[in-house]
Amino acid sequence: MTSKQKQLNLKKQMAPYEKSDLTRSIMQLVNTLGPFFLLWFLAYKSLSFSYLLTLGISVIAAGFLVRIFIIFHDCCHHSFFKNRKANKIVGTITGILTIFPYHQWQHDHNVHHATSGNLDKRGTGDIWTLTVKEYQDASWSTRAAYRIYRNPFVMLGIGPIYVFLLKNRFNRKGARKNERINTYLTNAAIAGLYAFMCWAIGWEAFLMVQGPIFLISGAAGIWLFYVQHTFEDSYFEEDDKWEYVKAAVEGSSFYKLPKVFQWLTGNIGFHHIHHLSPRVPNYNLESAHYNTAELQNVPTITLSTSLKSLRFRLWDEEAQDFTGYGAARQSALSKKQSRAKTASVKP
Repeated sequence: MTSKQKQLNLKKQMAPYEKSDLTRSIMQLVNTLGPFFLLWFLAYKSLSFSYLLTLGISVIAAGFLVRIFIIFHDCCHHSFFKNRKANKIVGTITGILTIFPYHQWQHDHNVHHATSGNLDKRGTGDIWTLTVKEYQDASWSTRAAYRIYRNPFVMLGIGPIYVFLLKNRFNRKGARKNERINTYLTNAAIAGLYAFMCWAIGWEAFLMVQGPIFLISGAAGIWLFYVQHTFEDSYFEEDDKWEYVKAAVEGSSFYKLPKVFQWLTGNIGFHHIHHLSPRVPNYNLESAHYNTAELQNVPTITLSTSLKSLRFRLWDEEAQDFTGYGAARQSALSKKQSRAKTASVKP
């Protein structure tokens, strides 16, 4: 069996796990939305006792908001329900709660799936990543912007504010009518919901509860997306060499999390499975992984080892691995010295 045939066979093995289960989907809505709203209410009530208690409850509520986003994410892939209309309705509602317009994010995320790890098709729905050569050839302003963008405090702190609150409010260029309308309706619903909450409990109380929930869940969401494609021995190739299955299995990590975090993040740590077959609902990802022999040796990271990815800044095409700015500078200096030495020995 050729390498190509093995890859196609691996993708076919995902078919049994692509079937959504209505009962499990409904139960997931109940055990996710119910606790989130209860925690939000308890956080509000705790304001009269201690804001430290409020923050503690908000941390847990943020975890459930991440889980709500995973449901939204599944709906965008039409994997949460068999019925496309049900996915759209639930996806739009959970998009309002997570501040994401359903159709807009669905488009960008589908592009991400179709181009993940493709060096010639970067730029939509992914983290800005430059190769060592691109960074060395870039202007000082581009390098400065890139370094600011990849700074953990900016990426995880300012990133959620920019992406969720600002970028998501505007339609992309070339968006179709139904996508534009969905974005407008989502924006109107978010504004209406927030205005109602400010009227009902006061804007100060609303911000004191919703603020930390939004910032914590936003940082967690961006971290998950970042670390699942930025890890040691990841996969990037030029378009003529790029392969979908290899990009999924080798370029998307298995983020092995403690069970409580695995549950709150809707099994999204099995990201290689998700990229291999986006139609697998989140509650089937774990089974798909452990019941597929060929996937037992995929790139695996843990909470502790994933922290190393904060040092990964640039993709080194020669080494086929991530590296930092210092290594890039050293590489450029070595090449410059090598050229100078070659030039000096020429007759």
